[in-house]
Amino acid sequence: MGFETLVVYALWAILLAVKVFAFVDAIRRPADYFPFIGRQTKLLWVALTGVSVLAGLAPSLALSIFGIAGTVIALIYLFDIRPKMIEITGRKY
Repeated sequence: MGFETLVVYALWAILLAVKVFAFVDAIRRPADYFPFIGRQTKLLWVALTGVSVLAGLAPSLALSIFGIAGTVIALIYLFDIRPKMIEITGRKY
């Protein structure tokens, strides 16, 4: 296995972990608080992050348009939605 292959697999594993974390966090958040932050519904965010996890399961898709889009969705959730949820609920989990 070459160095580039190892880098791609490492990147894939890191990005998959980020997507799974965003998905699990979206599932655990109370649905009632999503309208308060003005960012769609819980169902939409669970669906988007779930699809990003599914797209991220294949290492060959990690750097494709689907993998990058899934990563962007997860990062938007983690850096926009999640902090506002923590602010409203006072819970980090």
